[in-house]
Amino acid sequence: MIRSTTLSRSALGLALALGVAAGAVVTASPALAKDKAAAAAPSQPKIAPSKPVMALYNPLKTALDNAAKRPDVVNARAAVATAANAVNSATTKSARATARTGYDAAVKALGDTLAPEKAQLDQMGAAATTPDDKYVYGQFAFQLGKLGEDKALQRKGLATAAESGKLAPDVAAEYNFFVGALSYDMLDFATARTALQAAINGGYNKNDVDSMLAEAYINDNQPAEGLKILQAAIAKQGKAAPQDWLRRGEVVAYNAKLLDQAAYFGSQLVAAYPSTQNWGLSIAVLRDLARYPSQDMVDLLRLMDRTKSYMEARDYVEFIQATDPRRSPGETMKIINAGLAAGKLSASDVFVTEAKNIASGRLAQDKASLPGLERDARAPGATPVIVMAAADAFLSYDDAAKAADLFQLALTKPGVDTAKALTRLGIAQTDLGQIAAAQATFAKVSGARKPMAQLWSAYAGTKGAPAAP
Repeated sequence: MIRSTTLSRSALGLALALGVAAGAVVTASPALAKDKAAAAAPSQPKIAPSKPVMALYNPLKTALDNAAKRPDVVNARAAVATAANAVNSATTKSARATARTGYDAAVKALGDTLAPEKAQLDQMGAAATTPDDKYVYGQFAFQLGKLGEDKALQRKGLATAAESGKLAPDVAAEYNFFVGALSYDMLDFATARTALQAAINGGYNKNDVDSMLAEAYINDNQPAEGLKILQAAIAKQGKAAPQDWLRRGEVVAYNAKLLDQAAYFGSQLVAAYPSTQNWGLSIAVLRDLARYPSQDMVDLLRLMDRTKSYMEARDYVEFIQATDPRRSPGETMKIINAGLAAGKLSASDVFVTEAKNIASGRLAQDKASLPGLERDARAPGATPVIVMAAADAFLSYDDAAKAADLFQLALTKPGVDTAKALTRLGIAQTDLGQIAAAQATFAKVSGARKPMAQLWSAYAGTKGAPAAP
């Protein structure tokens, strides 16, 4: 047969990514009366700072309150907001780089206007020696950081307050989350991991903290560790796991060439969100990573056919080559007709014409051979090769009942390719609507075919489930 050049194109032109937003940072202001009495809100600690810090407290508080109203600060903050909008609106890499430079300059200019207040803050930081002092300093540092759009100072303030030991455990965990989120936004992934893990250890479970921790590994070139955390987060969420997490896991696993992880995320994705796009992605990922030989590949492409998730001409061409019109004319004709009907194959393509002529020329004879194949397969001395050949033939003609019976027979024969027989038995059972039996069969598949069987099992599970939204 003529080899089609269509195979050189890839079906993985999908840009899928999980966006992680840090969100807004919220803190409680220090509740200190002039006489050092503790008038804290219920969630705030009672604070008794040292005399040196207390002497600096009111001047710094007044300076920050006044700075927020000063025209130069107000104008500088407006310039930062404008620059931030320019970054968000940029559509090209070059435009984003230029806009980012403008944003950084605007933030620096804002920081310069707040230099006197920063000097007062530094003076308090030098005087802070007790846990209460550090808590007060941390609150002020965060306040000035917010005013000056200074993420590093915001992070320092939150971290210092959290490390002071003056916060209730749940509040400290929340502070650690925001330290982690700010660190992630600053691309300081190592610090982000430490803080996010501390937040999780403290019982914090909001704002997708687990997935952010996973991303802090993934974006720091540690995909295996990140995927392990993401997998645990998905297991914790169960059926409520977001689709983006599953897609993200599959794409990261694919890029890192981690077959087992790609199979996990792919099967979970299509089980929970069985859309055509997700099926196409999961099958294409497995096809490219596993690189099955043609007689194994045909079963993965049969899943593509069942889910109608063909994405391009390559899919049909590879399926035609895997089935081979000389060996399986009936199934080959079905694929060719489907590709032509979808407009993915051209009737004038030499590859298509040749395959169609070969298949149509053998079709009648092949169908007529089915009774003889079944008789030979059921003979007492039939070898596993003979039984499998008969079972394969009936499966290719969509006679799932006879195919299932013969695959069961093949599994009793010594020397049979167990993984292949089990996979195809599960396919036949799925076609028959025997969902529980099919999933039990797929669960027995081991070796290289296991990831494929996981996808098939997920498909079987959707056969009796409501359609995905």
